[in-house]
Formats: sequence, structure tokens, C-alpha cells
Amino acid sequence: MSDPDGEVWLVRHGETEWSRDGRHTSTTDLPLTAEGERVALALRDRLAGVSFGLVLTSPMRRARETASLVGHGDAEVDPDLGEWSYGAYEGRTSAEIREEVPGWTIWTDPVPGGETPEQVGERLDRVVERLRDASRGEGDRVLVFGHGHSLRALTARWLDLPVTDGRLFRLDTATLSKLGYERENAVILAWNS
Repeated sequence: MSDPDGEVWLVRHGETEWSRDGRHTSTTDLPLTAEGERVALALRDRLAGVSFGLVLTSPMRRARETASLVGHGDAEVDPDLGEWSYGAYEGRTSAEIREEVPGWTIWTDPVPGGETPEQVGERLDRVVERLRDASRGEGDRVLVFGHGHSLRALTARWLDLPVTDGRLFRLDTATLSKLGYERENAVILAWNS
């Protein structure tokens, strides 16, 4: 068998009111802002003419709207692509949480009523397996629409790193990143562009 050379393209959803304000958003189903729609539409040209064997999206409205705006409104919804569940911290900023828990981060500290890194890793490992299967053929591409923390965690798992190493990958709204292979090694091809 030859080395895999397919690619996985990741798109973080466009701006929402809460992402703009730095509020943790997982289960709250917010729409894109007008600016979020405008910037997401700018990705349409970058994806035009590129064919994908599989297109997946988080079930959340902000990801589905972004997929639709860039021309992939028929993306398959995969519940495992949902954002990291913030539990009691839903809608709060890191600064607000740190008033109660100094130094808190999603990557290193518990989230009351939310997901642990192990739980996030378990569901994203299912996605990674699916992405690897779909991208193994020569030139096969997969497109994924998702969220900041979950796509960063997915990237860590793609690279066989712990979920918590997702902290090393800054990911802005309405950006395109690419994962792939160098020979048999899973790698990052482009990030946060």
C-alpha cells in the first residue's frame, strides 16, 4: 500500500456575538453576526472549484450557516463535531471564570457539568478515524466545519497528541486550515489562514 496523501480541510465557523465577545459557546445555538457572514462568504472563493469526497459539519447553527455560505449547505451533520461542552461555564469569558478559578483554562482545569479532555478525545477520535478513512486515497480531500476548541483538539488527535495539546494551535473564526500527510506521518499542511 502506498503512503496516504489525502487532505483534511478544516473551517472554523464565522463570528457569532459570543465568539466576538470571548464568551465560551458550546450548546447555545447562536447565529452568525453580519460580520461573521461577510467573512465566511470570503472563504467561498478559496473553496471554489475544489472537490471533496466527504463534507462534514457540526450540528450547531453557526457551523451549518458557515458551510452553507461557502457553498456546502448539503454537508453531513456529525454530532461528534460539536464544540467542547463548557457546562456551567457556558456564556462566560475566561476572565470571568478566572475570578473564581485563578489561571483556569479549558485545556488544564475541570469544567463543572462539562466535558473532560478524555470525553472530548473519545468522540473526536471517532471523527479522526472517519477522516483518515475518507482521505486515504490519492488526492482525496475531506472538508470539515466546526468550532475553535473542538477543531484544535481534533488536530491534536490527528497528530496523535493528547487533546490538551490543542492549546498550542490558535484558531480564529472563519479560517481555513489543512491537515494531511508527509509520507506516513500525519501533519499540519496549513494553519489558521
